[in-house]
Amino acid sequence: MKKIIISKLFLYRYRFIIGYILLGLAFISLLFTLPLFAQTGLSQAEMDSATASYRFRLSSPLSGDIVDMPYKVLQKLSIMVFGLTPYAIKLPSILVGLALGLLLILLLNRWFKSNVSLLSSCLVVLSTPFLFLAGNGTPLIMIVFWPTLLLWLGSKIQGEKRPKPMYSFLFAITMLFSIFTPYMIYFAAFCLVFVWLQPHLRFVIKSLPRLPFSIVSALIIAGMITLIINIVNQPGIISELLSSKNFEFGRFFTNIAIGITPVFLWDGSLESVFMTPLIGLPSLALALVGLFSTTKGFFASRNMIASLLFVFTILITGFNPDAIIFFILPLAILIAHGLKYLLEKWYGLFPENPYARIAAVIPLSILFAVILLPSLLQYVYGYRYNPSVASQFSSELKIIRKNLTNETLIVKNNYDFYKMIENSTDIKVVDAIKLTEEAPERLAVLNEAIEDKNYRLERIITSPMRENSAIIYLYTAKGE
Repeated sequence: MKKIIISKLFLYRYRFIIGYILLGLAFISLLFTLPLFAQTGLSQAEMDSATASYRFRLSSPLSGDIVDMPYKVLQKLSIMVFGLTPYAIKLPSILVGLALGLLLILLLNRWFKSNVSLLSSCLVVLSTPFLFLAGNGTPLIMIVFWPTLLLWLGSKIQGEKRPKPMYSFLFAITMLFSIFTPYMIYFAAFCLVFVWLQPHLRFVIKSLPRLPFSIVSALIIAGMITLIINIVNQPGIISELLSSKNFEFGRFFTNIAIGITPVFLWDGSLESVFMTPLIGLPSLALALVGLFSTTKGFFASRNMIASLLFVFTILITGFNPDAIIFFILPLAILIAHGLKYLLEKWYGLFPENPYARIAAVIPLSILFAVILLPSLLQYVYGYRYNPSVASQFSSELKIIRKNLTNETLIVKNNYDFYKMIENSTDIKVVDAIKLTEEAPERLAVLNEAIEDKNYRLERIITSPMRENSAIIYLYTAKGE
């Protein structure tokens, strides 16, 4: 009987390629479909983001509108092409989330072995906080995207004896675009400090060819000059890039407390756009194991990065509590460290026993099931049925598009947002404060009934996701 050699089996030889293909298919499917039925509507932040993006013009940067410029361009194009729909508002984040997931996989694969990077990538990109971030139609995802891209490009520069100048150019251009995103100036400073603290990185920088290094430096200086000119013309920009609008330094530690609350709150009662807890107990335990495993080689570059990134997360959370979502990046690194430590310890117990290595599949499968399944169920059902979270999202836009055709929609709040619907429908939007003298024949009054003897109530449109289920009161002029 011919002896079976496991290493020559097709599934064994191509196990990592097959694994990454399955992960990619699952990730892409979830990313493009879950926002359709997981989240019940749009948050106020998403409405504000869509309004700001639609106002963006080619001349806007000249007038100082440079904050979150790349994301605004994407969102404006999406709304212009697909109209004002919840999916069009979320589509830029979905696309950026797709790129971010790929970058996380590439980054972990760069720093860890294939088995560790594949498993940790699954745990991160299929987690509740990542799926929410990729389905949230605000620029919040950019504060995770830029650092991940910079770290991956940095690893391509650091990991080579003779780094390719192309990666240096890409690193400089990325840093140039990133500084127009809030808090990324801090991350740029973080990168400079980290390079200064790391002897190996200092050596890599010194070994770069002079011409590419000079061009890279010129690009960064040009970006800083552009930023400074805009700040001089619009002083308010600096506060948006360094902190947030109307930020008060007295609230710094209060914001940190508000930001980290979703991480440790387990009863799901927090009224926030974040599902609690942000980190499941198994993932948290695995990250703590990873943190413990990095203590021996703390000053190794990738070990030190994870710890410093957590410090950076706390810093920017002090300016904006929603920035706590940045923890996804250091969490991914620590989870990979934790898996690496567990696998090494298991294989260390049975260095010559192939059956023990195969037996490790069973506890790993159980661990994955315990982490992934509750996380996916939490995202799908939590954002839809948890009253504390679902109340943060409005389904009004979806209901308006479904129930109205050529009526006149009278709105009291978010007038600029709903005004955009005129470009893709026959609905006319009127500000309740600026009603015209010519009374329309049919009025769709959003969230509030009117008392007018010239109209009769024809229909009330409701939503099952609200305490006050009435959303639209549809009136018809008497005599029609």
